[in-house]
Amino acid sequence: MPQTPPADPAPAATGRAARIEVIRVAGRKLRVAVWTAEPQTRHKPGRPLLFFNGIGANIELMAPLADWLPDRDIITFDFPGVGGSPEPVFPYRPWTMALRVARLLDKLGYDGKVDVMGVSWGGGMAQQFAFQHPKRVGKVILAATAAGVLMVPGDPKVLSKMADPRRYVDPDYMRKNFSALYSENLGSDGHVSRLKPPTQRGYLYQLAAMIGWTSAFFLPFVRKKTLVLMGESDRIVPLINGKILATLLPHARLETVPGGHLFLVSRPKETIPLIKAFLAEPDVDSVGAKAAA
Repeated sequence: MPQTPPADPAPAATGRAARIEVIRVAGRKLRVAVWTAEPQTRHKPGRPLLFFNGIGANIELMAPLADWLPDRDIITFDFPGVGGSPEPVFPYRPWTMALRVARLLDKLGYDGKVDVMGVSWGGGMAQQFAFQHPKRVGKVILAATAAGVLMVPGDPKVLSKMADPRRYVDPDYMRKNFSALYSENLGSDGHVSRLKPPTQRGYLYQLAAMIGWTSAFFLPFVRKKTLVLMGESDRIVPLINGKILATLLPHARLETVPGGHLFLVSRPKETIPLIKAFLAEPDVDSVGAKAAA
């Protein structure tokens, strides 16, 4: 297990403390957060959950997930140049980051399987990790995401606002355009208050990482039970993309949630029960073993 982390405030908007530290992994430093399962749930803990955040999104934005899933360890990190992770010197690709994250799990002492969850841009990273490291993955949750460059694009007017860096550095701009960006205003204050702007290089390298990338050719080989969650009114990643993912993945099912791109934040009452029920299900391997018996 890693050494005692330096003083660093736990992410806002959660009553559950995170252990936060900067760890060097394969030549890069990453700011890492681990929420440990609450003591009263440790007699029957869930499998650890590895979380990949969206583009430009810092650890603090997903802090509520710790309260929603108190029975399992949750592991996440800031990508290079995002939140508290130092700027990247060199660009990276999804496969190199997936390799680095596997080594991060080793350093943290997680040598067994983890469930994997990715949101939006992070959903692409989650798909890559599940394909690249199948022996380390239990279940997969893909939220508001797509299969890379072969995705059906969203509303051009909304995408132009997404590309504007002011959504990270100007809280008033984010509040003013929240509804246009995410199709609703629910949860806007909490989301905006937890934003930490990425560096320009960090943001550009995240964009560059996905240039030319698609999961469409390898998803049929990802034989993990997968939950695809999509917002019914998502104007950034339209619902059709979730249908494509669920078709390509052998053991996937699609669930839709009222709301837009940030339904995980704005619609937790509808979303979290779906996630909890899915995580409680047996794995594909377990189902196959019972059938064989």
